[in-house]
Amino acid sequence: MAEAKHRPIRSFVRREGRLTPGQQRALERLWPRFGIDAGEGEIDLDAAFGRTAPRVLEIGFGDGESLLQTAAADPETDYLGVEVYRPGIGRLLKRLEEQGVENVRVAEADAVQFLRRIADGALAGVHIFFPDPWPKKRHHKRRLVQPPFIQALRRVLAPGGLLHLATDWEDYARHMLEVMGSAEGFANRAADGGFSPRPASRPPTKFEERGLRRGHGVWDLLYERVE
Repeated sequence: MAEAKHRPIRSFVRREGRLTPGQQRALERLWPRFGIDAGEGEIDLDAAFGRTAPRVLEIGFGDGESLLQTAAADPETDYLGVEVYRPGIGRLLKRLEEQGVENVRVAEADAVQFLRRIADGALAGVHIFFPDPWPKKRHHKRRLVQPPFIQALRRVLAPGGLLHLATDWEDYARHMLEVMGSAEGFANRAADGGFSPRPASRPPTKFEERGLRRGHGVWDLLYERVE
């Protein structure tokens, strides 16, 4: 009897959702301009962006609004977004064209697999904003922020590069703090070794602002890649 294949634990559920006609057109028309095609080999980021510049990866950008605002405000940096939710990808592509933002490239991929295509030390920063908290205890193993994943991020971050995490679930925030506190090669930017104030470079999302009005908390964690 053949052995059952081990299925990797995924930190996301693929929610295809319904593409609007505008999102569908954006995917078809703008992907050659902004998209990074699936593959196995290392990505030539200089070729993808048409220049050499500092690069920041945002993992799980959702509807893309935060990524769009950040990139528009920082044209000297290249931003790479990875997401599995096609309506969000389509929306971001449409908005990039509308606002004339050229320093963003997008990949439709599982972040764990996508990181394998990034060269060692290629990134100046990684952003993970409001990942799925998997609140039920039996699902905590699905949380993206886990020791092996953090070490995968360490590989692609240049020394001095910044890992920025944010969540609106206190339990997940404390989980992140615990994982990062024991992660080799990272130093907490907060002087007290805890959470950091939201940097001005991270625009608050509409969802976040609504939660804050309702009294919900938001926790930011900033870690520098060190030798």
